[in-house]
Amino acid sequence: MSDFSGMEDLLQDFLTEASELLSDVDNKLVELEKRPDDKNLLNVIFRGFHTIKGGAGFLNVDALVNLCHRTENLFDKLRNGELKLTPELMDAILAATGVVRDMFGSLSQSRPPAPADAALLTQLDDALEGRLPSAVAAAPAPAPASAPVAVQASAPVAAPTNHGNEPDWVMLHAAITGAPMPAAKPASAPVPAAPAAAPVPVVSAAPLPAAPVSVPAVTTPAAPAMGLKPAAPAPASKPQPAAQQLAAQETTIRIDTNRLDQVLNLSGEIGLTKNRLTTLRTDILNGKTDSTTLKALDEAIGQLDLLVSDLQNAVMKTRMQPIGRLFQKYPRLARDLARQLGKDVELVISGEETELDKTMLEDLNDPLVHLVRNAVDHGVETIEERIAAGKPPKSIVQLSATQVGDHILIEIVDDGKGMRADFLRRKAVEKGLIDLETANSLDDKQALQLVFMPGFSTKDQISSVSGRGVGMDVVKTNIQKLNGRIDIHSVVGEGTRFAISLPLTLAILPVLVVKVCDQPFGVPLAMVREIIPIRSEQVQEVSGRATIVVRDEILSVRSLARLLGWQETQTPQFGVLMQSGENSFILAIDSFIGRDDVVIKPLQNIRPRGVAGATLSGDGSVVLVLDMEDLLEDNQSDQSAIKTSQFLEMLSNKA
Repeated sequence: MSDFSGMEDLLQDFLTEASELLSDVDNKLVELEKRPDDKNLLNVIFRGFHTIKGGAGFLNVDALVNLCHRTENLFDKLRNGELKLTPELMDAILAATGVVRDMFGSLSQSRPPAPADAALLTQLDDALEGRLPSAVAAAPAPAPASAPVAVQASAPVAAPTNHGNEPDWVMLHAAITGAPMPAAKPASAPVPAAPAAAPVPVVSAAPLPAAPVSVPAVTTPAAPAMGLKPAAPAPASKPQPAAQQLAAQETTIRIDTNRLDQVLNLSGEIGLTKNRLTTLRTDILNGKTDSTTLKALDEAIGQLDLLVSDLQNAVMKTRMQPIGRLFQKYPRLARDLARQLGKDVELVISGEETELDKTMLEDLNDPLVHLVRNAVDHGVETIEERIAAGKPPKSIVQLSATQVGDHILIEIVDDGKGMRADFLRRKAVEKGLIDLETANSLDDKQALQLVFMPGFSTKDQISSVSGRGVGMDVVKTNIQKLNGRIDIHSVVGEGTRFAISLPLTLAILPVLVVKVCDQPFGVPLAMVREIIPIRSEQVQEVSGRATIVVRDEILSVRSLARLLGWQETQTPQFGVLMQSGENSFILAIDSFIGRDDVVIKPLQNIRPRGVAGATLSGDGSVVLVLDMEDLLEDNQSDQSAIKTSQFLEMLSNKA
């Protein structure tokens, strides 16, 4: 077993590059299953695995070298035409890559990984000799992240001998430190059997194709092929260090040097403008207030405003990462789930180059996992059902991302059976989520939104894949936390489209600044459609609620003062026409100040109802940025949340 003391930086470099390579190998393997005769693809896969093996050999991680060597030999025989790629052989290969990822999890905790399960090694040896059984069970569902790695004695290992293909970071380390390159080990040298120990928790390393951006990984270990049994669950041992390690990785990001050069240049320009302002300030303090001096001051301030705006945009670009780094996980996920369910599904990805804020990529992972799994499990039909319906046997699920203005549009589209609104209403009533009267009042578009209700599921039986009614609830909740929205469009017999609209970044939020009771508030501009004047003769009561008709659309009027728990001091003069999900309403306000781009500061150790954070206005006063989704909820069960009025009173007292 290797001792990684003093090699933490080198180990982290290896995990960064190897995780990137392994994610690319996984995606290439899914492509290879569609084009088994593509020699170029096989060569790319072979080189990726060889590089991983070389790095593992340099670190003396014998268990990883052993597993990679066997798998690499399979790729070599495939590209030489000595073996033919079959679904059963692919199951065995993907099982090996899944265990390799599990070993990365152990290495991320600076622990030598346990040797691969003996049954997996035997399976790979049988595949190398052409003895792989022709009938292999479909790949089971991905194991939970806490599934332990079985500890088994290792078979003899053949260490890497080709030193001309070592990864770049290995050669760089050797050049800087004077460390020798790894020497070849005798092929017959056995790896000592690992002592029995408590299974270590599996922590899937996040794929990082171009930068060490820590995106929460989708744990999709490949299902073992025939003859492999999953290890019995056991308590995870000391998970806290792993959590701390992953948290530390999330603070790093790789940035294009051109973007950093732009930031540096703008910083220099701002420094020059600051010097100019300092000189003008000295002149004015000395009594020089002629028109030429004041004009120069105005020009310098205008220049500073322009430079700060450019610098802000340049800094924000350093946080932007291609969404492809997130998308690359899902072809393997879709393939494994389709194999388990006996379906033929192809995941088609487009728009991988679209950029999104790094922090949003991390939070977007779970919703997309649920939506891709939902499309494969619920959306598309089985092969027999598709043939009976006159459709091609293969289902197509499309995952795409495009930038539309200042928003990102992510779509998950399937060509399956679609969703029937009447069926969703009936299921919601059967599960007690809504009453019959409410169900009958919903139109088809509103009925589709029932899938996001907690506890809603169309499955009568719970399986390892679905049926508990928690997945889609998580999707909507997480999207709303990102100040986004999700819409559904479905046609029975043709398929379903989920459309997610997200702001480019959460660091800077465009808001409409409004005033109520002489207090300014920021309302997310993404929800604002227009501002209209409110006249008393326009307001009518319908079912006990104030409403206004706007272009033949009856909209309810919600007083912002009352939502905040205040008494109205004057009749609202303006209404902000807002869109929240599928619902439109008018937010009644006293006045409005205008549009602004604000940097939200979270409120520490305090949670006013309906407040997302705070910012400062130009005159230095506090402006609360509202969380409209929270504010519009009728029933607030959290008794710990204080009222916004109480929070503002606290601020006044401190001032």
